[in-house]
Amino acid sequence: MMKSLLILLFSCIVFNAMAQSPKDKQAILNVLEKQRTDWNNGDLETYMQGYLKSDSLLFVGKSGPTYGWQKTLDNYKKGYPDKSAMGYLSFGIKNVKLISKDVAFVLGSWHLKREKDEPHGYFTLLLQKIKGEWKVVVDHTS
Repeated sequence: MMKSLLILLFSCIVFNAMAQSPKDKQAILNVLEKQRTDWNNGDLETYMQGYLKSDSLLFVGKSGPTYGWQKTLDNYKKGYPDKSAMGYLSFGIKNVKLISKDVAFVLGSWHLKREKDEPHGYFTLLLQKIKGEWKVVVDHTS
């Protein structure tokens, strides 16, 4: 009896995770696509809506860790003062992994095409589903 109950419980958990995964993965990809589009429109304020608007947001870049949504936005504005500095952004999403029903890990590459150069690198993100919306809570970009 106990063995049957455990099998049933496990099956329900697996089925529930499988049922949510494609929907949640697509929602995460939609957040990233919206950010890419906002960036390419030169709109950093709207781009930042993909991040959790909180002092607990962690962004790790070449200058080290930055804590907080506003500080991250300020750093973006400093590093990318205008549309030509922002260039045209593209992503290569390598992996989206749901760690739990409300936490996900994303691995990807980024590429900026600008008039004088084409910087590129990789990023890892932790996203959290908060009030039904996926938000970036940790961003490590190199």
